[in-house]
This record gives sequence, structure tokens and C-alpha cells, in this order.
Amino acid sequence: MNYKISDIASIIAAKTNGNGDPDALIKNLLIDSRKLSNAETSLFFAIKGDRHDGHSYIHELYEKGVHHFVVSKLPENIEQYKAASFLLVNDTLLALQVLCAHHRKQFHIPIIGITGSNGKTIVKEWLFQLMREDKNIVRSPKSFNSQVGVPLSVWQISAEHNLGIFEAGISMPKEMRSLESIIQPTIGLLTNIGQAHDENFENQDQKVKEKLKLFVNTEALVYCKDYLSVHNHIQEDRTLQEVKLFTWSKKTRADLLVGRITKSSNDTEIQGIYKNDFIRITIPFTDEASIENAIHCWSMMLYLGYENSVIAERMKFLSPVAMRLELKEGINNCSIINDSYNSDLGSLSIALDFLNQQKQHPKKTLILSDILQSGRNEETLYKEVAELIHKKGISRLIGIGEAISGQAHQFNIEKTFYRSTNEFLQQFNNSFFRDETILLKGARAFGFEAISKVIQQKAHETVLEINLNAIVHNLNYFRSKIKADTKIMAMVKAFSYGSGSFEIANILQFHRVDYLAVAYADEGIELRKAGITMPIMVMNPEEQSYDAMIHYNLEPEIYSFRVLNLFEETLKRSERANQQPIPIHLKLDTGMHRLGFEENDINELIVRIKNNKHLTIRSIFSHLAASDEPEHDDFTWFQIKKFNAMSEQIKAHFSQPIIKHILNSAGISRFPDAQFEMVRLGIGLYGIGANATEQTQLQNVSTLKTSISQIKNIPANETIGYSRKGVATRDMQIATVPIGYADGLSRKLSNGKGKMMIKGQYAPIVGNVCMDMCMIDITDIKANENDEVIVFGDNLSITEIAKDVGTIPYEVLTNVSRRVKRVYYQE
Repeated sequence: MNYKISDIASIIAAKTNGNGDPDALIKNLLIDSRKLSNAETSLFFAIKGDRHDGHSYIHELYEKGVHHFVVSKLPENIEQYKAASFLLVNDTLLALQVLCAHHRKQFHIPIIGITGSNGKTIVKEWLFQLMREDKNIVRSPKSFNSQVGVPLSVWQISAEHNLGIFEAGISMPKEMRSLESIIQPTIGLLTNIGQAHDENFENQDQKVKEKLKLFVNTEALVYCKDYLSVHNHIQEDRTLQEVKLFTWSKKTRADLLVGRITKSSNDTEIQGIYKNDFIRITIPFTDEASIENAIHCWSMMLYLGYENSVIAERMKFLSPVAMRLELKEGINNCSIINDSYNSDLGSLSIALDFLNQQKQHPKKTLILSDILQSGRNEETLYKEVAELIHKKGISRLIGIGEAISGQAHQFNIEKTFYRSTNEFLQQFNNSFFRDETILLKGARAFGFEAISKVIQQKAHETVLEINLNAIVHNLNYFRSKIKADTKIMAMVKAFSYGSGSFEIANILQFHRVDYLAVAYADEGIELRKAGITMPIMVMNPEEQSYDAMIHYNLEPEIYSFRVLNLFEETLKRSERANQQPIPIHLKLDTGMHRLGFEENDINELIVRIKNNKHLTIRSIFSHLAASDEPEHDDFTWFQIKKFNAMSEQIKAHFSQPIIKHILNSAGISRFPDAQFEMVRLGIGLYGIGANATEQTQLQNVSTLKTSISQIKNIPANETIGYSRKGVATRDMQIATVPIGYADGLSRKLSNGKGKMMIKGQYAPIVGNVCMDMCMIDITDIKANENDEVIVFGDNLSITEIAKDVGTIPYEVLTNVSRRVKRVYYQE
């Protein structure tokens, strides 16, 4: 359905301003200026958050062709937007929700609403897999289940759909009512109740009651009776008395009584009794979460009237749900984004947005399989795909499958088509790809894992996984600690603390960090070549790099008169000498006694810079010596006061705004009154807190993992490893894993000092750590060759490893060798 602007204004009770066309048709709702795909038919909702205000991006979007806006305040210079419509409301988020709730009411189809603490997205995706053969299903993209995600999901409903599946997530009381009014579910499914977001509710009872509000107007509700708090509240809730209940249980009488569960190496048989009949299903998973999720789906399909024979046949082919997009190094200087588990329009759009965040290569290639969406006319479906690809700026398409190949004429870009994955692999050679970012987007049935293997850069089995969602979470945590107008400089020096360079910078640029800081000019040059355009400060500028810094618009830290002299000499020779002044950052020594100007240098420094028209001071900063150590707080306050006095002395002689900054990660949390105009976020961004309390608020970013190469049985009293340092004190079973000190594993972890984790159990290191491998004791662990081994991660923290080594987390992170492959992923 397309809506006229005048219709939307009426629906959301907005006052229309401006000279835009009232009959303009709207197809796309936009809340993020970075995800624009079709300007002419887009309506932008200027949502105001704690840190960002959508109204700030109106001018940018207007320049890109967007002419329709929902706002809570009019632009001051509204007359310059001659072709724009501004729909003025009190609350733009509420207006978005009202519009999408209205849209939902236009369709009289069954809608399944899913909520719970865990499993929502998996259950939704599995229900889609199980019913797509006979239903044309609209569903939430990925995990779009928030106050903003739900309305955008519901907006996708169109006349061709005959079933909707939407998930609803809450983190605070009083949120579910608005989601219910948007989804308007006819059938409910509650997965479970866990500990997620407990901190925002008085108790679990309050959380259960809040989640149950999704189902007050449903015809039926599917849930597990074994969650007693859920079951009891449902029985007591008067608003649910007219709702038909479909229950399942492993313990007590229910509509579906689950009996024996039998696990084998690769699958699980689940038996049950339904309407006095003995029934069973088999799923290709063995973990407890998947078993519970599958039973939820089984129950829903039984309620909907599916024959168990049909359900059982489809359950056998359930495929994993790709909950993350992975970014890896590819052959010939390519970057690979792997999203090869499903292929549909919603997830394709999300994956293309992630592709466009990557700025390291101008060329962007999409390898796309047939899109398995039943009920869609292929001509119409692939026309929509072609339009989406064009709008997202894709350079080249490689289509794989009979259906997409049959629609080749719809794609007006560089293109190649293959009837099958095997045909592509038979014709593949290494010259196919070079210096480009490649998105692999395929339905599970096409086996794109085989393509991924041939286009990935070959590396040994040890990898460092970087969770980009955790980076964003930690960034937002520290943003919540600072004033709205305080800027953030993110430290990406030392290969982003071992986490990567442009990959981390890309995500920080996308989330609008104000500044980046690198240690040396070559790090900044690498970022510029990878498409990073935001300001970059170089903390250790070297004379031989000054020309390159000027060329690549990098801003030097000036910490001594020697550095100032050398940089001024370079500027005299530079072509930039008669252009705009070069921004510089002055480092002051307030007590760290490493680098920086001292108090008796200030007067001369002021005179030197005032007399040089080629320089302008962008910021003044200093470095705290012990901001994370409470016993030195008096000294930290001494540094802060000294810094303020020295920097104000300098600022008094210049008319332009000058940024001051002294706080590092620990300082942000512990000294909030010293934020000045900017803070520097380093180790905290990568998940290391200043103390135990803060650590619980941060998410782990890096997981170093490897796998077992070989398992050996060692008799008692035999020795293991170099210098015979490892001694079998009993009959032992050891595993050799391919990680050593050349990968960054410290030799100080040798001989039981360190440990790794296999299947949730600790495995001590045996003998000396070798250059490329080490041995671990798995005597009490049931392990097999090729099993995953965690060196550090969520359950074996970097801080714990650092303690075992006798060092700090910084060193553990930055010591991970570049030969260890980095894999970046985003949920």
C-alpha cells in the first residue's frame, strides 16, 4: 500500500508545513539517515534520542532527495526547503507507531506475536522455515523487536501476505502495550522467562505481567506450562480469560505432553502425546535451547492444524538461524561478508546496509541465490530485488539459481549468472575477485559455505572473533556517562588494541564518534585509504611522516618544541602552506612525565603558535597517570586542576574554539566532573572495565579461539614438550592446539600457569608453550579432535588471562599476532 502525505498527516494528527506535494506517495519509512535507499518515496521520522537528534539530519537528507519529514520542531530556516513537507507532531516516535498500527489494521490475516526472554528470533525464523511452503509470510527482519523495530516490521505487510510473524521485546515496564497495539496479534507465543533486563523490573512477576500484555486481544496463546511463574500468572490474569490456551509440558498434563527426548551425535528425537496419539519429531540439533525452541514451533503448528506427519518431515530439515553477519579477509585483498544461511528481501536489505558500512573498497559485489519466498510472482520479486540492489549502490551481481538466472534481464549492472552453486565452483578461479567487498547472501539449500571456503584468505585454525555489537554497546555505555555535548575521541591505535584497524574504525565512524586517535601516521594513512573520513589525531608523529600526514589530512600531536620546529619546517615546504591552517593538538605534561609541554613552556608556546598562520589549535590535552587507582585520586585531581589552569592560559590568547580533554576510559567513569569538551575512550571500548562493577556493564568484544589438532594418551611419569618441563603425574590425555607464542600466547602461561576452556571446562596448559602450538590437559574432559578451544572470551576473560601472566589486559589484547585471522561479526 502507498499512502499520500496528506493521508499520513491525517492518520498521525499532524499539522502540515511547507510546500511539498500533498499527493506524494510514501512507500518507505526512514529513521536512520545512513540507510536511505529510495529518496522519492521515503518519509523520514526525526526521532530524538538521548545522544542523537534526527532533526540534525534533515538538511543532509533533503540534499539527497528526501522531501517528506515528520518532526517535533520545525527547522529554523524552513524557507530553504522549498519542495519539502514537514508534518509537525508532539512525539515523532509515537507518530511512527500510530501510522504503523493504522497500517496493520488494513489487513485481516492471522498474526503470530512472539515474546519471551530468549529464543524469540529463532522460533520466528523456524516457524517461517516450517510454513513457507504453503504460506506467504511477512515477518520481523532479524531481531527487529523494539519500540522502533516493531513498527518498521509491521509496515512490511502487503496484500500478498496471508500470515504474519512478529516478535516483541521489552526492557522496561510499560513498553508492551504500545507494541501490542502495533502488532495486534491474533495468536500468541511466549518462549520463556529468563534474567534478561531483570535490573529494570521490580521483580520477575512484574516482568511476566508486562510480557503477557502482548496477548490481551489474541484468540489463542501457546506456551510451556513448566515455567510456573508464567503459567500461574496466565491462570490468574483476567484479561486472558477469553484466550484459548495451548500448552506443552515435560512434567504435567498439557495439550502436548513431551515424553522421551533421545539425543544422538547430530540430531534429537522428541516424543510426545497429542490428543491421545503418540507422535514424534526429529530435529538436526542436540542443544537444550534448540530442543525447547523446536517444541514451541511443534506446538504452534499443531494448534494451527498441521498434520504431525507434515511437521515431522519439515522438522528434519530445520537449518541454523544465522544470528550474525561475519566479516573476514578474502583472497586478493578482498573483504568477505558471510550471510549464507537465508535469503529473503528483509534480511537482504539489512545485509546490504552492513556491506555499505564497509568503506575499504569502492567496488561492492553481491553473490545472491534464489530467494525462497513462496507466493511471490518471480517477475515482481526480482524486479524489487533489482531496485534494492541498484539503490544500495552494488557494483556487480553474481546470481546463483534457476529463478534468479531466469530474471537476468531485470538487473542493469555488471552481472553473471549460474544455475547452481556447483556450476559456479566448477568455473571459479582466483582472478574472479580483487580489491572488492563481497557479500555472500544465499538460502541454506544452496550451500554457499563451499563458496565461502574458496574465496576466504587461507589462515590457520586460530582466530580472533570481534563482536561489533559489543563495541557499539560499550560505546553507548560510555556515552551514557557523559554530557550530551561532550565529544568522544576513540582510540584505535595499536591495531585497535589488537582488534583490527579499518573494521573497528568503520563501525565507529558509522556510529558518529567525533574523533579517532592512532599512535603513528601509517595507522592513520591505512584508515584514510580504507575510506575513513572523520578527523584523526596522530599521537606519535615522526619527522619522516609529516608530508604524508599533511597529504592525508591527519592531525599531529605536538608535545615539544623539537616536534613543533620540525613540523613548521615541513609546512614551509608543503603545497598546503597557503591553504587552510593545519589543525594540531597540544599535549601538556601534568604529572605523567612522559611527553608534553610543561608550565614554563606555555608563554613561548603561545607566542610561537600565534605567529604561525599555518597552524590552528584544535585541542589541548593531557594524560592521567592513575585514573583507575583510588589510592591515587588526590594526584589525579591535582593533574586535572593543573591541566585546566595550563589550558585556560593558552585558550585566553586565541579566539577560535579549542577542545580540552584529559579523561581516559577509567576517568570517564570515576571523574565525571572533568569531562571538559571531549573524552578519550580506549580500553573500555574493547570491553575492559575500570572495576568489577563497571565490568558487569560492559560486553566482551574479543574471543580468541582455536581447535584441537591431535589427542594423545600419555602414561604416568612421561614428559611433555620442550625441556621435558611437562610431567604426567598420572595417566593423562593431552590435546595439542595450534596456538603458541608467535600468535601472542605468553610463555609465562606454561606448565599449568595458564589454562584454556573446552566445552565449558578448564584445561590447564601442560609443558612449555611452543612457538606455534601448545599442549593442554584434557584427562577429565570428553573431547574430540577438531573440537573448539577458547583461549579467552566470555567465560574465560582477558582480565583473568592477564592475571595469570602477571600483566595488564592491554598487553594480552595487543599481543595477539596479526597472523591470527580476525573475524568480525554483527548480530
